[in-house]
Amino acid sequence: MNLILENTEQVKCFTYMVDVFSALSISCTDYDWYISDIETNGYLVDEGWYSGDSLDSLIQGNQIQFIWAVFSAFPAGTKFDVVESPYIDGNPDYWNGSNPDPQLDRALFEIGCWDSSATILVGVPSQLAENFMSVYTDARMLTHMSLSPVKRQ
Repeated sequence: MNLILENTEQVKCFTYMVDVFSALSISCTDYDWYISDIETNGYLVDEGWYSGDSLDSLIQGNQIQFIWAVFSAFPAGTKFDVVESPYIDGNPDYWNGSNPDPQLDRALFEIGCWDSSATILVGVPSQLAENFMSVYTDARMLTHMSLSPVKRQ
């Protein structure tokens, strides 16, 4: 399922990943992650592969707001050379009504942090989507009627 959470008072910050993982009822330690197209609120986060444990260490206890980023989830132990990194800033697949899939082959799902004003879930299993929507009742299906694309300034 593809969901978007935007224009709501239900979150203090859309892109605190601790809150996103909690709403999905998952632990980031259950997956390996490829993180790309990153801009934060001042924390240095490099693009590339993170084990679940290393991502958990990074986000726990820090107030990292991912203004822009794509988190691609993989089964633990998965790593390969990424030729073309996933991106969210200006990516037309989020906005053209095409019902996007995760950008990296073999990704289980993708979490997009969009301009610190929306959280976008792509390809999440239905149970995770239900978990997220039970916490954030304002979440809705991602469609071409959602946010209009905006480029970083």
